Amino acid sequence: MSATGGPRVVLATRIYPPDQAAAAFRLRALVGALQERGARVTVLTTRPAATGVSEPVANSATVRRWPVLRDRSGYVRGYLPYLSFDLPLTLRILAVASPEVVVVEPPPTTGAVVRAVLALRGRRQRHRIPYVYYAADVWSDASAATKAPRQVVTVLRLAERFALAGAQEVIAVSEGVAERVRALGARSVHVVPNGVDVRVFRPGSEESHADQRVHDPADMPPRPFLLYAGTASEWQGAEIFIEAMHQVLRRHPAASLVFLGHGSAWSRLRRLAGQLPRGAVELRPLVEPPVAAAWHRAAAAALASVRPGVDYDFAYPTKVLAALACGTPVVYAGPGPAAADLTEHRLGTVVPYDVGAVADAMVATLEAAPDAEAAERRVEWVAARRSLDASARHAARVVLEAARPAR
Repeated sequence: MSATGGPRVVLATRIYPPDQAAAAFRLRALVGALQERGARVTVLTTRPAATGVSEPVANSATVRRWPVLRDRSGYVRGYLPYLSFDLPLTLRILAVASPEVVVVEPPPTTGAVVRAVLALRGRRQRHRIPYVYYAADVWSDASAATKAPRQVVTVLRLAERFALAGAQEVIAVSEGVAERVRALGARSVHVVPNGVDVRVFRPGSEESHADQRVHDPADMPPRPFLLYAGTASEWQGAEIFIEAMHQVLRRHPAASLVFLGHGSAWSRLRRLAGQLPRGAVELRPLVEPPVAAAWHRAAAAALASVRPGVDYDFAYPTKVLAALACGTPVVYAGPGPAAADLTEHRLGTVVPYDVGAVADAMVATLEAAPDAEAAERRVEWVAARRSLDASARHAARVVLEAARPAR
C-alpha cells in the first residue's frame, strides 16, 4: 500500500457512466466499493456520447476521458472503435503515477494492451504491476457465435488467451464464463455474479419524476405490453419475440411489445417489426435506469433470451435481474444459468427457443392475474443473491488482494 493512503487502482474501460449499460453500472459500483476500502481510483475511459442521457458519477474517483469512435447507436463497438480506445490507452497507462493494480474490462484487445504495457513498465521499474481481468463475457466465443470471419475469431481468441494468461486474477460473472476462461489460460478465477441496483430497480407505487414521465399517456403504450429492455445482439436472438407476436396478436389483438435499448440486432428487429400492424412492436432508445425500472413495473412481463446452438449457453442476461428486482415476471427463451435460476426458484417462465412455445408463454403471462406473493419472492431473491452492491464488494476484495504482491 502507498505510504500516503490506500492502494492506487487504475480501471481501464471503454464503457463507463454516463453510458447506459449493465457493464457501466457494474464498474461504477466497483469503483465505489474500492473507495469504501480506502483505494484511490483512476478511471481511464472514453468521452461520453452525445445521447442526451446524463447520469452523474456518484463518487470521487479521478475519471480521465479520451475521444473515441462510436457506432451509429453511440456505442463503442466494432474494430475501429476498439482501436481508437486501445491505442491511446498505451500512453495513458504509462502516464499514471505508480498504480499498484490495474483492472481491465473487455474487449480482449484492451486486455492485451494492458498486459503488454505493464510488462514494459515492469521492466523499466523492476517491479511487476499486476492486473485483474474482468471477464463479463468470452468475446472470442461471442464473435464465433455471430458468424464473424474465421480470421477475426482467430485473432480475437489469441488476444483473449494473451490477456487472460497474464492476469493476476480473473473475475468471471458466472460459472460458465469461469469454465471457459480457465480453458483459455486464466490461472486464478473468481466467480462474481452480476448484480442489479435494487435501490433503482425495485417494486413500489410511489412516483418519481422518471415514473411520471413514463406514465404520461403520450409515452406509455395504450394497451397491455411486454418489455424487452437492454442489449439485443445476435447471440441473444431477441427477434423470436417479434416472430411470436404474430400468434400473440391473434389471441390478444390489444397486446404490444416494447424494446428499450440498442444492439447489433436492432436493424433486424426494426425490419421484423415492420411486418406487424402499426403499434404492435415499438423500438425505443436507451433510457435512464429509473425510467427503465418504471417500464418494468408497468409491463405485464419482461422478456429475455439466449439463442441455443451458438456456443453461448453460459450467458446470463442482466436484464433478467432488473425485471425480477421490480417484481416483474420474466419469460425466458433458451438455455443458460438464468433459465436454471428462474426454474429452480420459481421466478418466471422458461421455454425452449421456439416461436410457438414463446408465443404461448407470452399469452399466458398476459392472461395471468397479478400475484403479489410471487412478486415478493422475486424481489427478495434478487436482494439476497444478486444486489449490485454485494457483487461490487466481492469484486473489490479480489482487486485489492491482487494488489498485495505489489505492495
